[in-house]
Amino acid sequence: MTVAEQPAAPATSLLGLFPEGSHLDEHGELVVGGCRATDLAERFGTPAVVVDEDALRSRARRYVHAMAEHWPNSQVVFASKSFPCTAVVRTLVEEGLGVDVAGGGELVTALAAGADPRQLVVHGNAKTQQELAMAVDAGAGTIVVDNFDDIDRLERVVGDRPQRVLLRVIPEVSADTHEAMVTGQRGSKFGLTIPDAVRAAERLKASGRLELEGLHVHVGSQLLDTQPFREAVEALAGIEELGEHAVYDLGGGLGVRYTYDDRPPTVEEYVKTLTDAARTHLPPTARLIIEPGRSLVAQAAMTLYRVVTVKPGPRPLVAVDGGMADNLEPMLYGQRFEATVTSRVGGGQRYDLVGRHCESGDTLIRDVPLRDPRVDDVIAVPVTGAYCASLANNYNGARRPPIVFCRDGQAREVVRRETYDDLLRRDVPTPRSRVGTDPR
Repeated sequence: MTVAEQPAAPATSLLGLFPEGSHLDEHGELVVGGCRATDLAERFGTPAVVVDEDALRSRARRYVHAMAEHWPNSQVVFASKSFPCTAVVRTLVEEGLGVDVAGGGELVTALAAGADPRQLVVHGNAKTQQELAMAVDAGAGTIVVDNFDDIDRLERVVGDRPQRVLLRVIPEVSADTHEAMVTGQRGSKFGLTIPDAVRAAERLKASGRLELEGLHVHVGSQLLDTQPFREAVEALAGIEELGEHAVYDLGGGLGVRYTYDDRPPTVEEYVKTLTDAARTHLPPTARLIIEPGRSLVAQAAMTLYRVVTVKPGPRPLVAVDGGMADNLEPMLYGQRFEATVTSRVGGGQRYDLVGRHCESGDTLIRDVPLRDPRVDDVIAVPVTGAYCASLANNYNGARRPPIVFCRDGQAREVVRRETYDDLLRRDVPTPRSRVGTDPR
């Protein structure tokens, strides 16, 4: 059987990858957040990132409810690097979440979204003096100390109010994910080895300006097995020299379903794994923090493209008007996505869905079934809410796409498409060159 002849998943299976509640209307057109995909493409253009607001809120509520049920003294904190959009952050803050920021831009975004500074968790393996000063000035509730230099810089910028900090520890736990997504293994660039963590804790306890509240751990992203999360809690508890603490931040990393074959744990299974391990190994009075990112936002969004050309051949190609400028995940991590023509959902011949950028590696999805794709058709790629907008770029002068919220059949643009003027806006005017002119 050739690649082009392989059977494809039916429409019902494909719909399961789109935001909860997505369906086909009476004409067979994909509907997300009550809005027809083709109408969205016509109104906002393509590429466009579409967020189902109800799906986003529902996911947040599942996390909040699960943590409240299994460990009431807890806080869910959104890892905003996964989707650093003011409207997304504002929505999650409205659902009671704190915000995890890594860098000055994410801090500014969180504050603009109305996040309570006291519920900010500031991350980064190479925080600058300016970023730490911004966090302290904003009243950030918690700063995660990743290295000894963080301690030096923080002691220089904090004022009279002691700054609460967590100490990030490398648990030496391996996780089955892409090598770029593992963070808790030996040799990780994040956090401190156990001996260094013990020394850093001693220094923090002796500091008159920094208050060590607890420990932080993170093992990786897009994890489809709960075992590494359990092992990380055990590893923290096993460091007797660090003693017991009032706060334990157990990070994030739960994987999501990008393809038909992915079987991630549910939010409830993930939370129960963490809290069961905490109940066994950590102080019962401790406050637990978790930092979901990808698993909060990925499935709440899709990206719409328009077909520019269809090429027959031994590997039939469908080229769209986006690509690696709006979704780098396939190129950086080898992440597999699925796709469909929005007016002919499910089934069809297999094509390579490629982008418009001048790279042979600009392939969004290989061997994806598309039913009779034609020029000007709208293509929808689900599960693009995590890291696609974060990593968007201007390769080949591409203008970063708009972000559109949909709810109850109403659509609103929360981030506009970049303009060509935007691409030139940072240019600094310079005098015209006088090369070849008479200096007199």
